[in-house]
Amino acid sequence: MATEPTRPDRRARGVLSEAAARDYLLRAGLRLVARNAGYRGGEIDLVMLDGSARDGDTLVFVEVRYRQSRSFGGGAASVDGGKRRRLVHAAQLFLGEHPEYAHAACRFDVIEAEGDPHAPRLTWLRDAFRADDA
Repeated sequence: MATEPTRPDRRARGVLSEAAARDYLLRAGLRLVARNAGYRGGEIDLVMLDGSARDGDTLVFVEVRYRQSRSFGGGAASVDGGKRRRLVHAAQLFLGEHPEYAHAACRFDVIEAEGDPHAPRLTWLRDAFRADDA
C-alpha cells in the first residue's frame, strides 16, 4: 500500500518559507546579518543589509509569512498592528545589541510565501510598514 507524502507541519512550513525567502533576498543582492533574532515578546525572521541605497546600507528587518492560499488574505494582511509593534520592539532590541547598525537606515519588509512549501511563490513587499505606524 503506497503512502501519500506527508504535508509539512506548521513549523516545517515556516522553516522552508524562511529559507526560500533568505535565498531569494541573497540572489537580489542583500546580505544576511541574522536569522531568527528572538527577543522577549518578538522575533525577527531575517535581518539583512540592502546596499542598493545611494546613501549607504539599509538594515532590513524581514517578516516571512506563509499562506497555503490567498483565500483568507495574503501574508501581509496577517501582519496586523500587534505583530508590527512586536517586530518594531524586537528591532529596537536588535539595534541595542548591535551598535554597529545604530546609525543605519532601517526598513521593515514582508515576504509573502504561498503554495507548495517546498517551492513557494514569493512576493517581496519592500517597506511594508514604518516603525511609527506600529
